[in-house]
Amino acid sequence: MSNNFLEYDELKELGFNRIGEHVLISRKASIYGASNISIGDHVRIDDFCILSGKIEVGSFIHIAAFCAFYGGTAGITAGDFCNFSSRISIYAISDDYSGETMTNPMIPDQYKRLQNGKVQMGRHVIIGSGSVILPEVEIGEGCSVGALTLINHNLPAWSICAGIPAKVIKPRSKNLLILEKEFLSERL
Repeated sequence: MSNNFLEYDELKELGFNRIGEHVLISRKASIYGASNISIGDHVRIDDFCILSGKIEVGSFIHIAAFCAFYGGTAGITAGDFCNFSSRISIYAISDDYSGETMTNPMIPDQYKRLQNGKVQMGRHVIIGSGSVILPEVEIGEGCSVGALTLINHNLPAWSICAGIPAKVIKPRSKNLLILEKEFLSERL
């Protein structure tokens, strides 16, 4: 195995809630609160990614360079076979930007109003490069999201979405479910 990724013993020492088999996490990734993070099997997390807060990552997932998952206490869940292109930011927690309260982590909570809301992504979700996902969003199974998309509301399963804010462009093929069955049967 390459020296660029943490060895399995090093991953265990970080104290993850759960760590699967064949997990590759870059030595250049930042993990905060590993005890709140669960990672399935066959997962790769590339350079300069940030994982913080409550996070559940399924199996057969790739998180490309410069992605940031801010799970807070509400959490982020990514189903099996999800794919995250580079520079994606996912927020299950965010400051109130209205000006009615103060912002940033250096200010005590009594002066802030935080938005906490779970972010859930179904199986086979793919998120394009540079996209941003805000709190309290559910992205349905098989949803494909184009690059530079702002996701601030739920997106339906098996759709192709893009834009600011995200809009459904057209349906997405479910053919990949047949490929999934073939792939998994070959692994047995």
